[in-house]
Amino acid sequence: MARYRDAVCRLCRREGTKLFLKGQRCLTEKCAIERRNFAPGQHSKARRPKLVGYGLQLREKQKVRRLYGILEDQFRGYFEKAAASKGITGEALLSTLERRLDNVVYRLGLATSRAEARQLVRHGHILVAGRKVNVPSYQVSPAQEIAVREGSKQLASIQRALDLAGGRSLPSWLEFDREKMQGKVLSLPRREDINFPIQEQMIVELYSK
Repeated sequence: MARYRDAVCRLCRREGTKLFLKGQRCLTEKCAIERRNFAPGQHSKARRPKLVGYGLQLREKQKVRRLYGILEDQFRGYFEKAAASKGITGEALLSTLERRLDNVVYRLGLATSRAEARQLVRHGHILVAGRKVNVPSYQVSPAQEIAVREGSKQLASIQRALDLAGGRSLPSWLEFDREKMQGKVLSLPRREDINFPIQEQMIVELYSK
């Protein structure tokens, strides 16, 4: 499946906020936002257009899409499913994004970024309900258990991620046993469980035009 392969720090600079795409680096002075807090491009410092209406909605959609590492067609598919479901469309969209397996692996602290979590899933290091799942977009369900495969528990990347995740709070809809390297989905994620600044209503308005 296609994926973004260019420099990810440019994405954070374009959105004007940290999207935490490079894990621990984003928490240091090497972070692109800390060093060059302006959009990429030759004339970006001299020209800062004021965004209104459609521009604000587009930037919000791009920010969320890039935060979760999803390309446009797949993101639109998620929105259409959310729009067809019961309840509030924006909240249903965020709940679907949060329940992606790569995001859950990241939330559990088994990876320092969603890209790293996606790689763990792709390489078959993650089990869901005791079975290997190598599809990053797999939607986890309440009561399902997510665990690291026995032969992968000593991977340096996972050990490093667990050490760095010590200060990261775990969402209330998940639980994690570090000794067993096993987590469980307790419930569907709620809007208040997502602490990243997202205005999902803008995305709904953009796709509803």
